[in-house]
Amino acid sequence: MLKSMSWLQAAPGDFREQARALQKALRGERGDGLGLRLHALAGHALDENQLASLARLAAEVFRSSIPLQPFSALKLGVFGDGTLSLLAPSIAGTGLRHRLMVDTFVGAFNRALVDALDPSSPVRTAGLDMGLLVSDARVLGLDQPAGSREAAREKVDQAFQQLRRTVEGLRPWIASAVLVQTVASPLEPLFGSFDRIEPGSPLSMVAAFNERIAEWAADGGIVLVDVARLAESVGLESWDDPAHWHASKLGFSPSLLPVYADVVARTVAAVRGLSRKCLVLDLDNTLWGGVIGDDGLAGIVLGQGSATGEAYLAVQRMALALRARGVVLAVCSKNEEANARAPFREHPDMLLREEHIAVFQANWTDKAANLRAIAETLNIGVDALVFLDDNPAERMQVRRALPLVAVPELPEDPALYARTLAAAGYFEAVSFSKEDRQRAEMYQANAQRAAALSASGDVGAYLASLDMVCTIDVVDDVARTRVAQLINKSNQFNLTTRRYSEAELVAAIRNPAKHVVQVRLVDRFGDNGVIAVLIADKASDAWEIDTWLMSCRVLGRRVEEACLAHLAAAARAAGARALIGRYIPSPKNGMVKDHYGKLGFSQDSAADGVTTWRLGLEGYVAPALEMTVVDPTLATGADREVAHA
Repeated sequence: MLKSMSWLQAAPGDFREQARALQKALRGERGDGLGLRLHALAGHALDENQLASLARLAAEVFRSSIPLQPFSALKLGVFGDGTLSLLAPSIAGTGLRHRLMVDTFVGAFNRALVDALDPSSPVRTAGLDMGLLVSDARVLGLDQPAGSREAAREKVDQAFQQLRRTVEGLRPWIASAVLVQTVASPLEPLFGSFDRIEPGSPLSMVAAFNERIAEWAADGGIVLVDVARLAESVGLESWDDPAHWHASKLGFSPSLLPVYADVVARTVAAVRGLSRKCLVLDLDNTLWGGVIGDDGLAGIVLGQGSATGEAYLAVQRMALALRARGVVLAVCSKNEEANARAPFREHPDMLLREEHIAVFQANWTDKAANLRAIAETLNIGVDALVFLDDNPAERMQVRRALPLVAVPELPEDPALYARTLAAAGYFEAVSFSKEDRQRAEMYQANAQRAAALSASGDVGAYLASLDMVCTIDVVDDVARTRVAQLINKSNQFNLTTRRYSEAELVAAIRNPAKHVVQVRLVDRFGDNGVIAVLIADKASDAWEIDTWLMSCRVLGRRVEEACLAHLAAAARAAGARALIGRYIPSPKNGMVKDHYGKLGFSQDSAADGVTTWRLGLEGYVAPALEMTVVDPTLATGADREVAHA
């Protein structure tokens, strides 16, 4: 499944013609939907040559500096062991599938540490957004046995410290994250099964080395790309190709370049906040066997004692496991609503229940329209949706109408549905916080808020009815990971789209010349968690807002006005007389183009789409808001609570 990437459609027979047509459009005859066409073509199971063709197109787009929807542009440095030039085209071509426009910078052969430490290294002027460090047990010296436990520990430590020195040397020249790969285990046994026990065996040393990398990533120092697990999943015998290692120092079989590149690209996309958020489920022959409207509750196939019934339970278990880690669940089915809900309410073997579903769309409207409605209700883009449907015709209709929705191909055997969904990696994570675990409930509560607003009709009365409490406070250790996530994932309500690693965030928090706060929002439907981040550079006369971002799920709640009131009060208390804000356009943040103007700022300048705004604090008056604002950062002595009518 992984080798063939069977969750993707097969490459079209006219791939070359489509690629040429896209190249022609890029070179002057630009047409509507060019980015979507490029994204759709990349969404097939392509070989390394086809990916290289798309990489050349991506390079043309990147050099043109013309924003092309739906892509997020970035420059990726690839450093490490072996022949790296073979990896870059596949990563860049695959990036288009994950809504990334990747330009690659490839380090010199086996010179990662030199690239990192040499003052004349071109990496220092490459303008890298992210870096990828590629390692191999053979280059690290972990493929040869150690004579004792102490010698094994020393070899592992030497290999890890070399890796760490390389990363720390590269880090100042990389704007965002450094991705570090685990290394695949050697295939050839030394002791046989005892390799797992003997600390000096290559198998044990590689396992210890990978554990050190995982601990490093857990502390937020790097982002993990688990190549070791990929190698085990496809099979080490398929992964390791001695002939290619000896001939070209490629660490794995070139036939696996497409799936390797997909794992790298989906991880980069997760850093950029492009992982999917919502799994939308069809019902008939997807969550159970049969058609509920025809077969009735007793006639559908579901539950223990039947191989087919257990296969559908496996899909439901996968959905529940995803929900437990924060993925929102929704239903999109062509059915009478009462019939569609009956198994959730009444079938004894059903694992999924109505309380697990954030939005339930069961009607006879086409599925693309229902998917739009689901996204609108949850206040997310359709590009955050994954749609699981057994019906090829329905899948095709959704792909054509909504090309940004992820629609995996499913095999005929429902026993493989759950594995196919997992293999596709739509919900790739680079960290996991308490708030991630609660995200499904948060979005479900958001759907309830939308229903309450629809029922109210009066926005002011609706906001007052929410009993909102907005807390603005310093970023503590508990919230630090979540705040770093928001900074690196928020794309739409983000005035500057500046990215900071967790380490850079810590440095900013400790810098007395910077003002860094988080904003939380709780209401009667639940805790929304950290929903905004503010970073301002302090100066005696004016504070300049470096970062202002918010979660889109709280739009329309007047939280931005509470944020401005906080910044104005903090700046005034420090003696400043003005706030300076800047809007830097990106492919996704057009919604906040007029943010500062709406809040009463005056525009100072505009150049190349970048606008600068100024708000004099002498005449600023904080508005009355339909919420309670708790702001300990402005308190003297006990925490100060400011209630707004």
